[in-house]
Amino acid sequence: MAGARERWTRDRLTVGTFLKPKRMAKALFHPAWIPEPVDPSVERLKRVRVVAGAVAAFGVYTFVQHKFDSTQILGNILTAAAVLLFITPLTVGVMLFVWRRTGTVRQLRRPLLSSLKLLLLFIGTAVVAVLLMQLATAVGGAALVPLGFVALYLIAVVAYGAVTLSGNYFGSGAVHRCLPPLLASVTTWLMAIPDLVTGDLHGLSLKMGIVFILGAPVTVTAIAVLEMNRLRRHYGIRLRAHPATLPAPRPVAPPAYPPPGGFVPPQGTPFGPGNPYAPHPWGNPPGPGTRQHPYGSGPYGT
Repeated sequence: MAGARERWTRDRLTVGTFLKPKRMAKALFHPAWIPEPVDPSVERLKRVRVVAGAVAAFGVYTFVQHKFDSTQILGNILTAAAVLLFITPLTVGVMLFVWRRTGTVRQLRRPLLSSLKLLLLFIGTAVVAVLLMQLATAVGGAALVPLGFVALYLIAVVAYGAVTLSGNYFGSGAVHRCLPPLLASVTTWLMAIPDLVTGDLHGLSLKMGIVFILGAPVTVTAIAVLEMNRLRRHYGIRLRAHPATLPAPRPVAPPAYPPPGGFVPPQGTPFGPGNPYAPHPWGNPPGPGTRQHPYGSGPYGT
């Protein structure tokens, strides 16, 4: 109950929340119904996946050519929003078709609708931010400052929101724990393949263009495979299994100290079971007044 109250307090929209884009992104894009992570190792893999996905989101040209093209960045945001709006429902629909053998869509209706609302909220915020920035640039004059400020604020919210949503991928983790890595892989591939098909290598040579364009989707896919493999081996969560048939994963608790039963070193300890006067495996230290050979009690020592 305390945990639920704490999350509800975090999600409230206060004046301080509006003033800080990071807190605003947390309040908007991490609602209380999103499940908590089950494994710290999986969370670390998700952070690496975010870095690799950022390369695909911002474009190879910006990183390799060392040129910050705001027009291209805004165009990439709109392209990413269109890809998300198209590919996310399509991928989830394919998985619903796969899961139909062991369950029904009705069982997943609530998390699916919540995830769809979160996706539309993020895309709507991104599109409004880009349109305001373009409007501020086109109008100029006195309207440039307020419109530009609001646009930059929304872009910051979108950036923090993208990081916040990277782990659960618009709450799809509430539908199935394996959906976030699957959707991340499919999205990065769809954003990279058009550049290869059209030959748009952003001014790079053929070899460098292919390496840098395919670097992000290959990396994201490799991390996604590791993530799903760990979920399968440690928690029995399989991608092809309907979520209703999967065991409920239990978050990994930090190790207790001292552990149950007490820690028992070889010679025993008063804090746990064992004989504190048992001989040490390497021998006990000599008593007062006892002479000991400096090289031990071997065949030549006394």
